Amino acid sequence: MMGGSPEPTAGRGAALSPSPSSRSTARRPAGDAGAGSALDSAVRTYLGHLAVERGLAANTLSSYRRDLRRYAQVQAGRGREAVGEVTEEDVRAFLVGLREGDEDHPPLSAGSAARALVAVRGLHRFALREGLAAGDPAHDVKPPTPPRRLPKAISLEDVERLLGAAAGPSGDQGTARGLRDRALLELLYGSGARISEAVGLDVDDLDLRDGFARVAGKGGKARVVPIGDYAREAVDAYLVRARPELAGAGRGGPALFLNARGGRLSRQGAWMVLRAAADRAQLSEVSPHTLRHSFATHLLDGGADVRVVQELLGHASVTTTQVYTLVTVQLLREVYATSHPRARN
Repeated sequence: MMGGSPEPTAGRGAALSPSPSSRSTARRPAGDAGAGSALDSAVRTYLGHLAVERGLAANTLSSYRRDLRRYAQVQAGRGREAVGEVTEEDVRAFLVGLREGDEDHPPLSAGSAARALVAVRGLHRFALREGLAAGDPAHDVKPPTPPRRLPKAISLEDVERLLGAAAGPSGDQGTARGLRDRALLELLYGSGARISEAVGLDVDDLDLRDGFARVAGKGGKARVVPIGDYAREAVDAYLVRARPELAGAGRGGPALFLNARGGRLSRQGAWMVLRAAADRAQLSEVSPHTLRHSFATHLLDGGADVRVVQELLGHASVTTTQVYTLVTVQLLREVYATSHPRARN
């Protein structure tokens, strides 16, 4: 057994008899549940495996860590001190708890609960393979089915309003931050990159002469994305007139997009830039993926092949990209319903 707690026998006894020590264990604060237990140790080992052997991206690993820490706490509260003690009923109860929420956590959507279950199932498969458990209690637990939601794209006119507002009020158009913000949003729409991919870019990842950038996508998979003329002009203006000023506030570094302190702009910082531009453009339904969704939808509306769009977006499966075709079909239906003389009842 891995990484035993100071009182492993008492912890296991909690599941068998209502001794004073077991009642004390059950009343542990939620923040301490599972700390130092064999289950907690198994979680740490599995996360290490994901980081080293599987090479999971930092953001994905962070999500797994958060979900599995909560899982270990919940199972410790149910008297499970080792990964091999967890039953299928325990896993199902955890999933129900995610959907219902508790005093410390709001209810999760079906999609978020399904993501957490992926982490849990991975943990138990790993434990079985490594001999930490005799079975896999999560094997037959099915994730909740999230409702199918179409990606929310905005019209070309709204994109132009958003990009026009990117550099801030008229007095901020030529400031370092204004030039940076315009370059960032032009690049997001012009390339279809995720926000995390854009802020992860280094200056050397760009080839403005030929108009492309090398981005590191999910799972560390690199791809080349085009940069159109508008984005090239905005990025070039930022590099020449703004980035040196921002870099002077820090120690220097390779990052393309810098914050006010000269360090790499964070995902949260980039989202704030997008949100502020949306507010100025009076666009309410904007998310971190809005420009990426709009990039894909507008390409398909223009007749682009879905497999080309798949490559540009960095999707592993064309099925993921085909969701965007439903958006264009929906638009066609709306146009037909409002325009064709025989479409009305």
